[in-house]
Amino acid sequence: MTLPYHHIYLTGYRGSGKTSVGKRLGQRLSLSVIDLDDRIEAAAEMSIREIFEHEGEAGFRDRESAALRVAGAELPSVVSLGGGAILREENRRLITATGFCVWLKIDVDTVLARLTHDAATADRRPALTRLSQREEVASMLATREPIYQSVSNVAIDVTGKQVKEIADEVIAALQWH
Repeated sequence: MTLPYHHIYLTGYRGSGKTSVGKRLGQRLSLSVIDLDDRIEAAAEMSIREIFEHEGEAGFRDRESAALRVAGAELPSVVSLGGGAILREENRRLITATGFCVWLKIDVDTVLARLTHDAATADRRPALTRLSQREEVASMLATREPIYQSVSNVAIDVTGKQVKEIADEVIAALQWH
């Protein structure tokens, strides 16, 4: 399949499947896969949680923007963005200019179920507020959903779907756009 886009960006809240779907898409489309959070951690030699502890959210977001600029200039790839990568206007412009963006849309209950089953989440990802986990997820989704929608070419509801099914829907969306 010849892609009319440079990169395929996957965006969405944590637990939406960006990393898993990204790996599947990379295999199916014979593209390299860039997990932005992995790149940030490797460059910093710290987990995201540690970056937040030492540099705050602003420091992390600076690192995220820098990593996205590098990824955006590379050969065509599937890029799994961090859940908040779309918060900065400069990142949204770069995503729009260099690729096709897919929003993996997820609801609060699915996020909570997935985070509960992912042992690495608590160690790797910091809480973003002082709210309960449910309240934080609901608040973050309410704030971010309009931004995800504005930057994305297509939204795919991931509720109740397996990685293969989601990847199939992304590929179908690429063919239609």
